[in-house]
Amino acid sequence: MEAKKVLEKYAAGERYFRRANLRGQSFQGENLSGADFSEADIRGANFKNANLTGTKFCKAKAGLQRRLVIVLLLLSWITSGLSGMCSFFGGALVVLIVRSSGVAEQVYSWIALIVIVVLFAVIIRQNIKGAVALAVAVAVAAAIAVPFAGGVAVAFAVAGTLAVVEVVAVVGSFAMAEALGGSVALAIAVAIAEAVAVAGAEAAAVAFDIGEALALALALAFVLLTMYLGWRALKDDPKNAWIRNLVIGFVATAGTSFYEANLTDADFTRAILNSTDLTKATLTRSCWQNTTKLDQARLGTSYLQNKNVRQLLITGDGQDKNFDRLDLRGINLKGANLQDASFIGTDLNRANLENANLSRAKLVQTLLEGADLTGATLTGAFIEDWGISNTTKLIEIDCDYIFLKLPTQNDPDPKRRPADQDRNFEPGEFAKLAQKIPNTVDLIFQDGIDWQTFLKTFEELRVESDTEELPVIQTIENKGDGAFVIRVKVSEKVDEAEYEQKFRADYNAKLEAKDEKINSLSEEVKYTRQQNTELLIITKTMA
Repeated sequence: MEAKKVLEKYAAGERYFRRANLRGQSFQGENLSGADFSEADIRGANFKNANLTGTKFCKAKAGLQRRLVIVLLLLSWITSGLSGMCSFFGGALVVLIVRSSGVAEQVYSWIALIVIVVLFAVIIRQNIKGAVALAVAVAVAAAIAVPFAGGVAVAFAVAGTLAVVEVVAVVGSFAMAEALGGSVALAIAVAIAEAVAVAGAEAAAVAFDIGEALALALALAFVLLTMYLGWRALKDDPKNAWIRNLVIGFVATAGTSFYEANLTDADFTRAILNSTDLTKATLTRSCWQNTTKLDQARLGTSYLQNKNVRQLLITGDGQDKNFDRLDLRGINLKGANLQDASFIGTDLNRANLENANLSRAKLVQTLLEGADLTGATLTGAFIEDWGISNTTKLIEIDCDYIFLKLPTQNDPDPKRRPADQDRNFEPGEFAKLAQKIPNTVDLIFQDGIDWQTFLKTFEELRVESDTEELPVIQTIENKGDGAFVIRVKVSEKVDEAEYEQKFRADYNAKLEAKDEKINSLSEEVKYTRQQNTELLIITKTMA
């Protein structure tokens, strides 16, 4: 179905586009809020800057179109061939070591072989980036050595080429895996490289009639290294994450694009999302339950970039997991199992936690302004200094008892409520206890506070306030270890989350400006002292 026809039907009031074929269609900047694209084929579709609020993409298939997959396969085969050729050169070098009769030639060749071994070791133990840096250094050394020793220059150049082409080979192998999916594709790419490498090594051995074993060993070692690195990249190894990000970013440019799209309350349940661009998209309360290949999408800087968070969103199971101090604003955890999970200092403002099981969860200093906890289970949760407001929905909460403090070695009493161990909350009693003074904002400073900057920021926001009731500092709590919690009462017309966000942005900007000014003054003082020292020396000399 063409985009023009979809937009015409949408303008006429139709919202049902299930199983539609939208491959390669463009909806850039269009309003398709509330539409149903469930089970639709959206491979290569363009939804850049589109308004997709509440849109359904359940079981939709995103990613690359078939013709682009073929192009990607061709590119990966080419890079695999380069890998094999590089192995051939390595095999030829080994043969040269065995065949050379001159002492100088053998010394140069053995040095180059040692460089190759070091390159492989750096790649395995550190990452390919370090090997590339070493390869560049080798190439420079080879260029300098040309006037002095031609043999060592050529040998070093071959060694440097090994590392650089290794990068190309791994990227190509991973690109094929991205196109076909998984280790099967990687095995195909490596098989091609192995065929070229072994054939080249055997040819070199026959040509020289010696060193066949060593040539084959080096060629196979190169192929196995490529296989190993490709496998680690597929397994999301942090050392080689840049390879994965590079390939996914490249492939996603031709796949389904949601760049800067508004996906608030969008539903991607059971959707296939490989080669999808979600950079700068608004993901407030978006549903990712049971999606597949989400780790192969371009995720930008959203909460989806965290592997544990992605797993939580897909499976709905976060029991015993640690999510401390993460930015999870607007995340959709409806019905999730979060028993014994830790959210210490986590930003859950405007999150959807309907019917979530938060039994014994650590909600210490957790920000929950605008969050929806309707029907959530909070029995045994630790709510020390949690940040709720009158915008936090605490409706039909299932809670028998709560703890006001997280036990520590110095203070093991969790302050259970109700304090009577034999009594539990009556229906609705917890909500009355938990609901703090309305229209207040808790400003939490974990690493100390610059009081001069704080007061300046606070006064400026008071001046900018367009409400009759100005913000007022109610309490200042010293939590120890430099941590402070400052509670500010604001007008009922003020959005608490926006006020806190504005305050922190202004406060941090002023701190940075202050630090820059201090550094600038320090440089001026150093310069003045240097001038005075020079003047003193000149004066003494003249005297």
